[in-house]
Amino acid sequence: METLVFQDGTELYLYSTAALRLASYLGFPWSLVSVLLLVPRPLRDTVYRFVARHRYDWFGKSETCRLPTPEERGRFLSD
Repeated sequence: METLVFQDGTELYLYSTAALRLASYLGFPWSLVSVLLLVPRPLRDTVYRFVARHRYDWFGKSETCRLPTPEERGRFLSD
């Protein structure tokens, strides 16, 4: 995977715009970062790509996914 792609209705968004549009749906406080859409896209995408290149150096990488705790499982929708 090289980037995040977000579809909102018929519109497709890439890179920083996708992340910021997605964050606007997450509610407070994450929705506040959508104000960064005011920053010119070339600058936002440069920062996005820099973070994407270095995220594993900063935060590490796990070979497995963590399972949710019983308390966290209650927050998921199930059928």
